[in-house]
Amino acid sequence: MKLRRLTALLSIILLMLAFPQYGFASKNDKTTSEGKDSDNNRAAILDIMDDMTIEEKVGQLFIVHVYGKTPTDPDYEDINLRNNRGGENFKEVIENYHVGGVIYFNWTDNIGTPLDAAQVNNLSNGLQDIAMVQDNPIPLFVSTDQEGGIVQRVTSPGTVFSGNMALGATQSEEYAAQTASILGTELSSLGINMNFAPVLDVNMNPENPVIGVRSFGEDPDLVSRLGIAQITAYQDENVIASAKHFPGHGDTAVDSHTGLPIIDHDLETLHEIDLKPFKAAIDAGIDSIMTAHIVVPALDDSGLPATLSKPILTDLLREEMGYDGLIITDSLGMSGANVYPPDQVPVEAFKAGADILLNPPNVEVAYNGVLEAVQSGEISEARLDESVYRILSAKMEKGLFENPYTSLDAIENIGTDEHLQTADEIAEKSITLVKNEDAILPLQPQSGDILITGPSAAQPNLLSDLLNEKGIMTSSFATGTSPTQEQIDEAVEKAQAADKIIVTTYTANTNENQQQMVERIQAAGKPVIVAAMRNPYDLMVFPEVDAYINTYSYLGVSVHALAKAIVGDINPFGKLPVTIPGLYENGHGLEYIDTPLSANGMKTLVGQLDEAGEITGDDAAHELTLHLTAVNHYEQKELADKVVKHMEGFKLMLEQQKESEAISAKAYSYLETETVRLIEQWSNQ
Repeated sequence: MKLRRLTALLSIILLMLAFPQYGFASKNDKTTSEGKDSDNNRAAILDIMDDMTIEEKVGQLFIVHVYGKTPTDPDYEDINLRNNRGGENFKEVIENYHVGGVIYFNWTDNIGTPLDAAQVNNLSNGLQDIAMVQDNPIPLFVSTDQEGGIVQRVTSPGTVFSGNMALGATQSEEYAAQTASILGTELSSLGINMNFAPVLDVNMNPENPVIGVRSFGEDPDLVSRLGIAQITAYQDENVIASAKHFPGHGDTAVDSHTGLPIIDHDLETLHEIDLKPFKAAIDAGIDSIMTAHIVVPALDDSGLPATLSKPILTDLLREEMGYDGLIITDSLGMSGANVYPPDQVPVEAFKAGADILLNPPNVEVAYNGVLEAVQSGEISEARLDESVYRILSAKMEKGLFENPYTSLDAIENIGTDEHLQTADEIAEKSITLVKNEDAILPLQPQSGDILITGPSAAQPNLLSDLLNEKGIMTSSFATGTSPTQEQIDEAVEKAQAADKIIVTTYTANTNENQQQMVERIQAAGKPVIVAAMRNPYDLMVFPEVDAYINTYSYLGVSVHALAKAIVGDINPFGKLPVTIPGLYENGHGLEYIDTPLSANGMKTLVGQLDEAGEITGDDAAHELTLHLTAVNHYEQKELADKVVKHMEGFKLMLEQQKESEAISAKAYSYLETETVRLIEQWSNQ
């Protein structure tokens, strides 16, 4: 044992001398939440590593998926073996390969749809039980992709959010933080301690098939601000956050799941746009960064994807950008990573600078490939120890060695009324009215017969049901995502019999059949409203429609918000977080209010709402008008601080009046959105 300890310590000393930039445990120069200082952490980690075999160290590098609802689920033994999971169940995989973590998916039945919270909580605790009774008890990373929006593994009855681009449309760091705080709380309640979020890609390409609405937008400063807000909130909930996809997957028309994208940005563009949010995340103390399977010739002209590129992961990320946290590959089963034989892909990713090898398609082949590379000297033990140290350090910082478990009672935190109300509020604030010719929106009960059609994925039937409940006469007709000619013909026939048509689209800017359907419906000569239920770029291909509104999401929470906006129950508040090329700039957005953005304008709005019966409290309109009169006085004197302070007080008054039902939800929406805009206007002076 003494000789073994001496060998381990010599390996560590050599590593620090050979790679001083890594400075073992530099992230730990602080007191952890458990009260242990960095010296104690270092000593504890070194003791653990001293007792680990090479096989155990190699295992810590891997996060893998396994099918099953329980650690030893007998129903999935064959599928696990057929899919090269390295064992019949989770228990065998952990015991055979000493893996550092697992990743949950819906399609592996780890997380059901709908969510069975007790099942996932029990699965997580059961997996930690297995890990903690091994010869060297090391807790697991239990991970998933819970970005919000179109990538959410935990769904209803958990809290479902409209997603990152919807957050970008609100421009609100507070909403970004609230989203991550709620997602972090609910993940922790399920025993999930690592989340592969947030997405920090800056979406610059309307044809991007893999990022799109998963991005906060095209402005790197906005992406940085909202990303940092989420990172801080996740980590406050003791969930390891992961910024992805480094060095930036935002400007591509190729999906790295099925191909190998090339980013042709020059160095200046990369640093000013793509890399900027990642640098901000590093400065904010991000726990981990996920690599992208993309080729970036300006950073590495070898043709290798970033995941396998030493110039990108080590020279740029580690050395130039000064990052010493965990580097995690994107899934090694994606086509963009498969430029080497299966046993060499994880080896090359590790040699490039990755610490964690995520989701290899064949666990046994990947594990043995790395193990053989260490045993042959292709990967040095010092390099292996470097990554193992980072992994154990991250687990220790999160307190997993002391307690990797989550109480079953914690699932009461999932899908609470407060969480769901927050999701509703954010979705409502994200709805973006881009075009509204002849004030066709909002629709009124006397608007006539409305046909709602579009791909079933874009929820025309749900929208129709919601509008019918609000007194709008609608019928619906759902098509395939790429409508057939028969479906297009039927939609056109129904449109000819309607007074107005709402078309719900689903990334129509890259779908010729959807484009054809909208164009043929337009030819019927009836007013056409398009509601884009995913990417906001659809208007590019049919710019002459009468109205255009974005939700950034086809999820129920967004469809409910859309219905409210269509009938005017809420005032559209969102601003485009991307440019619609040739039509509308980033930051564009319309609303239903036609009064000036000023205290006097808001007084007029109070009068309109009062006359419409939306203000019912005896003195409510008078109190609001009196407050706005005082604000107008400060506006006249250009006392910006006073305007902001009193408008913040006005916002509190609105909340109190809404709570007491002195004003309606509609009045609150219209006055609150104007209040926020006025505060923004004077805050910037």
